[in-house]
This record gives sequence, C-alpha cells and structure tokens, in this order.
Amino acid sequence: MAHLVHALGHVKINTNNINDMIRDSTDILGLRVTRQKEGEVWLSSNGRAAELVLVEADENSTHTIGLEALTPEAVRAAASRVAEAGCTILSEEPSLDGVVASVTFATPEGLRFEVHTPIQDDMYRPRYATNGVGPRRLDHANILSPDPEATRMQLTRICGMRLSERMVNDALSWMYGGNRQHHILGVVKSHAPGLHHYSFEFPEFNMYCRLGDILDRYDRQLMWGPGRHRPGDNTYAYYLDSAGCIVECSGPMMVVADDADFEPRIITNLARPGNVRDMNVWGTPAPLEWREHFFPFQAL
Repeated sequence: MAHLVHALGHVKINTNNINDMIRDSTDILGLRVTRQKEGEVWLSSNGRAAELVLVEADENSTHTIGLEALTPEAVRAAASRVAEAGCTILSEEPSLDGVVASVTFATPEGLRFEVHTPIQDDMYRPRYATNGVGPRRLDHANILSPDPEATRMQLTRICGMRLSERMVNDALSWMYGGNRQHHILGVVKSHAPGLHHYSFEFPEFNMYCRLGDILDRYDRQLMWGPGRHRPGDNTYAYYLDSAGCIVECSGPMMVVADDADFEPRIITNLARPGNVRDMNVWGTPAPLEWREHFFPFQAL
C-alpha cells in the first residue's frame, strides 16, 4: 500500500490559557506567531504558516492531529477509505487557510485526524529572531488510544502508514509515513483517547542546554532527558507546557531506507529495570510522570 500521508502536518490544541501557551511557545520553545485572530493563534518554527495551532476554549485538550499528504489526489484517496476503516468523516473543508484539500475524520476510539495538503511554506525564510531555543520543524506526536491495534489498522488503511516498531504488549508502537523517518506518530495504550506529547526537532545537542536554562528562568524544569531513544535513535528531552501537555524536543531520527523489505522490530523485553535501555540507550528510566501522562482529546 502506498504512503498517502508524508509527515506530521500540524497539531491543534484547545487551551483555556492561550496567553501562557503563546508565551511558552515563543519565549521557551522559540516558535513565532504567524497569525492571530479571534480565538485562534498559529505558530511555526520555520517558514511554514502553521505547525502548532492554539484554539481558545473552556478546557485544555487535543483538538486535531494534522497529517500532511503531498497532493489533493492523496487526500481524496484517504477520504475514500475512511468508511471502510470504520471511521467517520467530519469535514472535507480545510481547517487552515491556504490548504488546498483536506479530510477530517474521527475514529471509534475518539481520536480526530485531518489529512491535508501541505501548509503554505516560505521555505527561503526559515529563520527569525526569537528569545526561545528555536527548533527546526514539527517532528512527530505520540497519541493515546484505548485500542492501539485498531488505531494502527485505521492509520494504515486510510493513510497508508506503516508500523516501524512496537512493544509485544502494544503498550507503545510507532508508525512511519512517506518521509520514512522512524515515526511520525507513536501510539500509546491508554484508558481513553488523548495526546501524550508533540515534538519539535532540535538539530544540535547544545540546544538542550539552552532549553534547560530557559526553563529554569521561568521556574520550570525538564521532565525527562536529555537522553537517546533506541526506537528512532533520536536524542530527546521533555517538559510540560502551560496547557498540561508534554512537549518533546527531539534530535533527527533514523530513516527506513528499504521500505519494501523492512520488518518492524518487536520489543519483547518488558521487565524493568532490564528493559530500561530499550527506551533510553543511555540508561535513565522514564519517570512515572512521563509514563502515566494523559492529555485528553476533545469529546466528539
């Protein structure tokens, strides 16, 4: 099956403290505000019009996960597969200005995705002045699902995404798209639908030092890291944003080079502490706060 989804397109979050989230995203992470209108703010780490979208609301929750397809034909193909995958189309109108085509669908588990064509990108102006760290791009997200196997099936049937790696008990699994990086979505087994974290890419390791110092300036701290994940081989550090969702800052991932013959890795060693280095090559175990984190999806 062909990859219809190429990469993570955008993350849209509801928040009841939008000013604090703007401050977090600009002064700590180092994004820039590209558009601000009543009830909605777009932010980006590069020349794209939007990567993180904040929606003013009465609650803090996940609104939608945007998945980028490269052509309108790929979006239409994804839309044609929604019903047969047991999901429901909510809209075929793009939620962001400048997007040519999109389809938004909901899964029976309560997750919501928008498959859309690329967001407008001023690719020759990727850098800008910022007080924050300044990542390079939106990288991936880990979603929470009460039925990871069903969620992976839906993402494969509708979007053409494929499994790159999973734990044998499905507590964690990872899926890749057309850009072939190890994962653009992770799927975490949970009691209800939600978002575990969204991630921006740090191209240089010294950026973690700056992140830690900026967090300290705001009397905040890192939740976990820096470290290096074995799944994806990327470096990482995590902290909480003002809405209560985890933000990951991630180094570049390994790439699935031979897509045709690739076999997903199955992690069978699940017993702690012997499995710690299956998640962090450098050996620091994930804290309970990270393992049990839950940021809900907006109720459909």
